[in-house]
Amino acid sequence: GSSLLGHDLGVHLDVWAQSLTQPDGHITVSEGARLELSCNYSSSGTTYLFWYVQHPNQGLQLLLKYLSGPSDALVQGIKGFEAEFKKSEKAFHLRKHSAHWSDSAKYFCAVSDTAPGTTGGAAHKPSETL
Repeated sequence: GSSLLGHDLGVHLDVWAQSLTQPDGHITVSEGARLELSCNYSSSGTTYLFWYVQHPNQGLQLLLKYLSGPSDALVQGIKGFEAEFKKSEKAFHLRKHSAHWSDSAKYFCAVSDTAPGTTGGAAHKPSETL
């Protein structure tokens, strides 16, 4: 039988109190199956979007980011991950065509209205496992 992957999803909120929604606190996916993790945000104006992964006993690793471009874009990340940005739906959903057991981890969607590298930066609350 196929092994199962558990995904503990957390939510990172930045200091500007822009809200993020990740509806599933924990999902299980069969190995080799398509993986999709939802992220919707409520901020308006310019937004910078990020997906991070955190494996047990490790720090956050950036999977991919969207900083500028068209209002609909497919962003390619590391480890076979990609995210679809849809400005009209305020959505930045993460997906992978074929999940692997090593993808078991916590995933974080983050939003900021401060560009990376500018003064001020964006602070994040500790993650909450839903």
